[in-house]
Amino acid sequence: MAYPERYELVFDESPTDPTDLTAPVPDDTERDVVTVRRTARAGAGGFPVYEDETGIVRAEISDRGEVRMLASGGQQAPSTPVKARSLGS
Repeated sequence: MAYPERYELVFDESPTDPTDLTAPVPDDTERDVVTVRRTARAGAGGFPVYEDETGIVRAEISDRGEVRMLASGGQQAPSTPVKARSLGS
């Protein structure tokens, strides 16, 4: 299967508790966007691993656009993005 070369990961900059996934997100919430590129590695689910240019932001993205954030160092607690947008090849 051909996977996109790049994705944008969109994160909410929410003032609410990030562990409470049921909390409503205000409409005026700022969003952080990080562009990631496909690497030669595959994650535990067998899907490609993507990372940003620094190598700090890493994610396994499935063929259905499901995102699993991967820690790139100790003591990390990566946030889950709101969505992943394919940027194509």
